[in-house]
Amino acid sequence: MTDFDAAPACAAAKDLTMKIGKETIPRTAISTSDEHSITVRGADLCGELIGRIGFTEYFHLLVTGRRATPAATAVLDATLVAIAEHGLVPSVQASRMTLAAAPDALQGAVAAGILGCGSVILGASETAGRLFHEIEQRAAGGDIDTAAREVVQAWRAERKPIPGYGHPQHKARDPRVDALFAVAREHGIDLRYVAIAEAVERAIPAVIGKDLKLNVSAAIPALLLGVGFPLEALKGVPILARTAGLIAHLTEELQRSIGFALSYQAAREAQYDGEPARDGAAE
Repeated sequence: MTDFDAAPACAAAKDLTMKIGKETIPRTAISTSDEHSITVRGADLCGELIGRIGFTEYFHLLVTGRRATPAATAVLDATLVAIAEHGLVPSVQASRMTLAAAPDALQGAVAAGILGCGSVILGASETAGRLFHEIEQRAAGGDIDTAAREVVQAWRAERKPIPGYGHPQHKARDPRVDALFAVAREHGIDLRYVAIAEAVERAIPAVIGKDLKLNVSAAIPALLLGVGFPLEALKGVPILARTAGLIAHLTEELQRSIGFALSYQAAREAQYDGEPARDGAAE
């Protein structure tokens, strides 16, 4: 952690600590059960949900407590499909190497991949969502281009990266962005956050000096916030999606193991640049 990250992290930890522990009785509005039934978010699991709604709709219901509209289901489903698979990224390599070393521990290998979710891998969607929310609040129904420029300038002044823009491979817009935006337009969702995402894209060259285009991590919150998905749950969407991708990789790992090959190649390419060993044995 760099020095400029330390203060915000400590403040966030302090805020979180203040919010924990106020309840004296454990309560949940998600589910309950008795001898004859299981209730989830006010619906009978067996009579109203199983076989009647899809998993994407069920995920939305679990997180929000609301039945998803057709538009919300469509964009949530699209974001899950867009981010589930991304090749041999670090989280997938960690997962496959873990399973190669412990082939009886699928759950541990999945966890190894998910534990890598942070500001660089999978967590950028949540941070981008917070950026868009700040811009939306500042614009207050007014000029989003001005609000976007001011917020990007403020984040830049605080040496915070602008999440969801730029991609090591896709120098033009990440192709998933326009595909997701097309789903949003097709289903007539609120495009306010799509407009904010594009306003940030326009503001970046003048503020940062680079023409960084939208990537999928910014497109995801632009869609989900437009259907009222909770800001606090945004990180859960790429985590859920990537879990599916990890299970696919781990199934392949059990059939055709490359975990040790990945480890071997990393060891082979590593270059030692530390202090050389001293000549002679210790006396």
